[in-house]
Amino acid sequence: MREFDYTRLDEQLFDREIVSLLSAIHEHKGKQSLYIEASSDVLKKMLEVAKIQSTNASNAIEGIHTSDKRLKDLVEKKTKPRNRNEEEIAGYRQVLELIHDSYEYIYPTPNHILQLHRDLYTYSSAPDGGKFKNVDNIIEEENEDGEKSIRFKPAPAAFTPDMLRQLCDTFSKAIDAKEIDPLLLIAAFIFDFVSIHPFRDGNGRMSRLLTLLFMYRSGYIVGKYISVEMHIERTKENYYESLLLSSKGWHEGENDYKPFIKYYLSVILATYKEFSERVELLIDKSISKSERVKRIFDVKLGKFSKSDIHILNPDISPKTIEKALKELVENGYVEKVGQGRSTVYVKKM
Repeated sequence: MREFDYTRLDEQLFDREIVSLLSAIHEHKGKQSLYIEASSDVLKKMLEVAKIQSTNASNAIEGIHTSDKRLKDLVEKKTKPRNRNEEEIAGYRQVLELIHDSYEYIYPTPNHILQLHRDLYTYSSAPDGGKFKNVDNIIEEENEDGEKSIRFKPAPAAFTPDMLRQLCDTFSKAIDAKEIDPLLLIAAFIFDFVSIHPFRDGNGRMSRLLTLLFMYRSGYIVGKYISVEMHIERTKENYYESLLLSSKGWHEGENDYKPFIKYYLSVILATYKEFSERVELLIDKSISKSERVKRIFDVKLGKFSKSDIHILNPDISPKTIEKALKELVENGYVEKVGQGRSTVYVKKM
């Protein structure tokens, strides 16, 4: 049975790229409290947007979807689930909200993880919630021709309870010792958790919820305001590739954590960068709301819908955004592409 030991994890991971990523994240984290104190009203709106994005992205990675309107209504508790996809979306929202509100009281123990998994299936009739897998499972991949192959064999079901217990104990002792950067420990835990694959279903979603839980407990609360899950979804090919690279030799305890940890740290840094960019723009009182809409096209590449712009600037009303875009189009600064709901705006070259 695979055993876990994080006492020398930092020595195994001593790498210029990892040190650089950690330094950059710590620098952004240092500004975190200043941003939160400076603009609480705006951050409250960002928090609500991030809940929707996180719920959507984490479920989308697993192929669980519903319409944008239904998603928003489910997250805001304005409707009840109509099908299995929506049951799982509503369950994710429930656990996400619990972690946001009570992370100080949720500990890295098998019992608490089982309870979170149970809550993930609050709205589902599936019997799996809060129960370890009782049969061995495999992680498959499918090629372009639809042929499936085994990507990884997780821990056997018979070993799962003991392995998760040991993993939680190892993680907790290392966190309490405060000798290794908590971000390294969190990333290593998440990788080992996914490799154990303790549940029949919901392992990926649980790994992302646990990421937020452990980040919040260690003082990294950026995931409340910018969706970490959305950044993972945007880079999910890299996510799966890093999992594959780090999984070689896992059962023998000879795997290399570096590929996965580098990927995870890059996601956290990207989340912090977006947080900093957005809040700095939002709290700059010298810039008008119309100028803030224009600034989006100056600092970001690509196309943007009205809803995209509203997400980036939740304190600006849709009416004000529409007026600003109309002026930018009339001045030849941006171009309107498409019609109706498919309308987007791009900066002219």
